[in-house]
Amino acid sequence: MNTKPSLLLYIHGFNSSPLSYKAQVVCNYCQQHRPDIKVVVPQVPCYPEEAAETLKNLVNQLQSEYNIALVGSSLGGYLSTWLNHHFGFKAVLVNPAVRPYELLQDYLGPQQNPYTHEQYTLEQQHIVQLRALDIAHIQNPDDFWLLQQEGDEVLDYRQAVEKYRDSKQTVESGGDHSFVGFERFAADIVTFLSL
Repeated sequence: MNTKPSLLLYIHGFNSSPLSYKAQVVCNYCQQHRPDIKVVVPQVPCYPEEAAETLKNLVNQLQSEYNIALVGSSLGGYLSTWLNHHFGFKAVLVNPAVRPYELLQDYLGPQQNPYTHEQYTLEQQHIVQLRALDIAHIQNPDDFWLLQQEGDEVLDYRQAVEKYRDSKQTVESGGDHSFVGFERFAADIVTFLSL
């Protein structure tokens, strides 16, 4: 049986980039310990509809060639849940956004990505686009591992604990939205994703 090579698709959060700390942890771990895994960390577009389209196109290009699994942080966790719904990929979610269309109401107006310095404007239509990507019901809870810290200052951690209640969960007290000590989980993430 010819098994396909593994690909880990890391999806960063709102106003982030492939240069984010967690993305680099994943890349460096695989480089050192699992060079057989191809790691792809796309720069996800600022606007939800474009972000979804970009990720879907990327997956459509890669899935015939690779066994794909996901790591999604914050808004990337929300997008990973959407991709799982459409493609069935396993996913590790790190302090994921559960209802970003509520949270980002407070961010309407001019934005600047601190990594890329891209300037753009978040408008009500983008909130509508975000809501359209919501997956109300998790079909296969076993596909997910939730990594959640209760000290997340950006998101209400209880939303994720509730949404992924039937999935594997590691919920830590303290920490923050960046997920303090993320590097501790790199090896276990790869194992969970069956890569």
